[in-house]
Amino acid sequence: METTVKVTYFHQSGFSVILDRILLIFDYWQGEEGELEGVGITPNELKEYEHVFVFVSSTREDQFDKVIYDWDQEGVSVHYFVPQEVKGNVRGKRMKPGEEVRLFGVRINTYASTDIGVSYLVTYNDVTIFHGGGLNLWHWREESSLSDIVKAERDFDEAMEPIEKLHIDIAMFTLDPRMGGLFDAGANHFIMAVKPRIFIPMHWQNRREIALDYARRAKTRYTETIALTRPREQLEVTFRDTSIAWKISAASLFEKGEVALNSLNQDDNPFAESDLPVALDNGETGGAETENE
Repeated sequence: METTVKVTYFHQSGFSVILDRILLIFDYWQGEEGELEGVGITPNELKEYEHVFVFVSSTREDQFDKVIYDWDQEGVSVHYFVPQEVKGNVRGKRMKPGEEVRLFGVRINTYASTDIGVSYLVTYNDVTIFHGGGLNLWHWREESSLSDIVKAERDFDEAMEPIEKLHIDIAMFTLDPRMGGLFDAGANHFIMAVKPRIFIPMHWQNRREIALDYARRAKTRYTETIALTRPREQLEVTFRDTSIAWKISAASLFEKGEVALNSLNQDDNPFAESDLPVALDNGETGGAETENE
């Protein structure tokens, strides 16, 4: 059985995901300096889909743009989802952690965040897409007090507990270099505890080298880590029973590869220099069957 998913990066934490004739859009933001000018989403392109689901994880400036309401035009079926605590005139189904909505074959579950808002898990035709919103192990190791760090770790552990039980095919999760040392601790924990099949870093503050370097070193035998760093860069993933085939495409880039599941030798610890809060499994390793072009 094969299932193909297309993930397009826009800016900061903004992505779209194509699942057949369903389009999911997460945390769309055009940027402080119009970074998406000429490459942003238009109402006309949304007419290609039967239904468009738009998710707002919080109303922070870099996760919410009122332009999303311009998409709700004749000929476009748009459904909006926003956090319960949103105040003011913000349209959409308000959701708090632990809720579920089913609509047109799409199942939406909400989970906690360690910032304001929620994280989303979307399931369609047995494919699961997770967008973490503001979920992260938020601590500034060089600046925070010990009590602040302990609280941040406790809050993160509590938020992660139900998520660690999930099967996730594609996850988008924060990797914020402003935090200084050990800024990748939350992402490392997520990868090792949840084991998503595909992990995509986001919210890396316009420092694409951070995302690219992390993708290079943060692969495990269970997870392929892939960085999308330019507006409209698109990842096409085909999930098979024993492998994942993928390709990245943009106007000036084309890359592809295929990795077998359980292909990374566990002797190669990708997080050797990171603040990893979970133990590595040193069990039997799978054989490497990686093929790139």
